[in-house]
Amino acid sequence: MQQMTYLERLKVAFQYVMPQLYLTRAAGWLAKQQWGAVTHLVIKAFAKKYKIDMSIAEKENFSAYASFNEFFIRPLKANARPLNQNPAALCCPADGRVSECGPIEDDRLIQAKGHFFSLKELLAGDQELTDTFKNGNFITTYLSPRDYHRVHMPCNGTLRKMIYVPGDLFSVNPFLAQHVPNLFARNERLICVFDTEFGSMVQILVGATITASIGTVWAGVINPPRANEVKVWDYPGEEGVQLMKGQEMGWFQLGSTVINLFPAGAVQLADYLSVNEPVRMGEILAMKQ
Repeated sequence: MQQMTYLERLKVAFQYVMPQLYLTRAAGWLAKQQWGAVTHLVIKAFAKKYKIDMSIAEKENFSAYASFNEFFIRPLKANARPLNQNPAALCCPADGRVSECGPIEDDRLIQAKGHFFSLKELLAGDQELTDTFKNGNFITTYLSPRDYHRVHMPCNGTLRKMIYVPGDLFSVNPFLAQHVPNLFARNERLICVFDTEFGSMVQILVGATITASIGTVWAGVINPPRANEVKVWDYPGEEGVQLMKGQEMGWFQLGSTVINLFPAGAVQLADYLSVNEPVRMGEILAMKQ
């Protein structure tokens, strides 16, 4: 692996010493303020810096958003993200770039070149879930600040379990993914377990620095407040939440990462998927086997 420069080492070191939680709380407070013209100037500057295409947003004008949070999770126009209609195809759950994807080697997932992390740690020590996804497949999608930040269903599914896992709030950008060990298994995250026609599927929403909130369509805002222990919600029988392929399931305020897990032999990931490949919600993610 290429050696880091002095500035890169400082960048990594800063992640360990900065007050992650306090920065995140401050960002969350600022993002929900409604300051009229000031808010609109901030939104406009952000959109310009990250070259955000407002022509596909349901509300194209910056003045239509009362707060930065409203802008950040802006819905798109109905035709902005066409859904792959092949009934055997699973679709990408979010806009972003592929951080990593491929086989789960027993209990190990690749985080970045030369770095792996534990499936069991990612799943908060849940042995039953770990056994379900050993030797399966995964894909990690990184959502940058410029991306659409609502998360959708890759296929039809019924929610059976939701697990909130408290943790660190390291940044999850590609550079940090290469240099912070066990990044996704140590950060705050929300694990959603679905029954699908090919078996179980997990979709994990991973928190990060200044990701001030994660929410779902069935439970609303999950954090804040941030619990100090793992919390589990079960949805047995008719209590299961049924969601259709392409339907919204959650959101980030601000951006972060989505990890999908599939059992062995359940799906074949699309051939075009590779590290740093841009993806859009609705594009083909995998084919059912």
